[in-house]
Amino acid sequence: MSTVKAYAASEAGASLKPFSYELGALKDEEVDIKIHYCGICHSDLSMLNNEWGMTQYPFVPGHEIVGEVTAVGDKVKKVKVGDRVGLGWNSASCMHCEQCMEGQHHLCYNLESTIVGRHGGFADRVRGHWSWTVLLPKDIDMAKAGPLLCGGITVFNPIILAGVKPTDKVGVIGIGGLGHMALKFLNKWGCEVVAFSSNKDKEKEILKMGATRVVNSRDPKALENIKGTLDFILNTTNVTLDWNSYLETLAPRGRFHNVGAVLEPMAIPAFTLLMGEKSVAGSPLGSPALTATMLEFCVRHSIYPQVEEFPMSKVNEAMEHLEKGKARYRIVLKAQ
Repeated sequence: MSTVKAYAASEAGASLKPFSYELGALKDEEVDIKIHYCGICHSDLSMLNNEWGMTQYPFVPGHEIVGEVTAVGDKVKKVKVGDRVGLGWNSASCMHCEQCMEGQHHLCYNLESTIVGRHGGFADRVRGHWSWTVLLPKDIDMAKAGPLLCGGITVFNPIILAGVKPTDKVGVIGIGGLGHMALKFLNKWGCEVVAFSSNKDKEKEILKMGATRVVNSRDPKALENIKGTLDFILNTTNVTLDWNSYLETLAPRGRFHNVGAVLEPMAIPAFTLLMGEKSVAGSPLGSPALTATMLEFCVRHSIYPQVEEFPMSKVNEAMEHLEKGKARYRIVLKAQ
């Protein structure tokens, strides 16, 4: 038995307070991780407030974890004590279904999430299955790597799924925590990148992030001017948009890919899809193997999220900073 020191909320919307719990005996295929840094994702805030109706209290958020392996079960493969690793939204899968056997572990029907029904990374330690414990590349910056385990793979996976080519002209909607990482990936992928943003004051910053140009998302004429030109659009926002206007900016056979958790049904006009053989798709995060590939790509091209660092003891200040929309662009907690 080992005691974990964490920060937990006792009910929806409550402040996070010091909380201790026992991990219990380590199972054969489990790994214990000493946490060095843990990113804060908007999903942590949604779970804290029980917006999705599946939070269990006391609740310890945190699923963008990087740290060091301190213990391994008898049947653990790939990782060993002392390895630097990351753990994201998912922490276990069944390892025997068709999806797992094909390497698509993130599509497993028995997927276990790091902060759903278990305690997460706003703590000094966390536990997960070895298959989801991703080895970190040697030269990675651990202080900035946490958000790559959730936000990063969320926007990297669609690039692979859509078969985006270096010669493609692409668009990114919403230049925030997810969108700014998408710009960096697509720029290094070799694409011409159009950023859709409603904030004129951010234009210079967005261009530095990797956008080729910035289009005012609130200007119908600006959208009309690029009609039929984009091969791929990645939507990172979680609000209802004028879907038809964006679909019309796609070239024939273009793909609109959604990773934002839009809660309302998306009113997609059939004829816009039919006449251009266009498609609308979506995806969650990605497999452990693809996450490892993404991390290598990040180190090769020095791709990191723009982060603000808080000590773990100031977790409530950090969460408030995120909730007020002040984060630029991801927040990372440093273990103390």
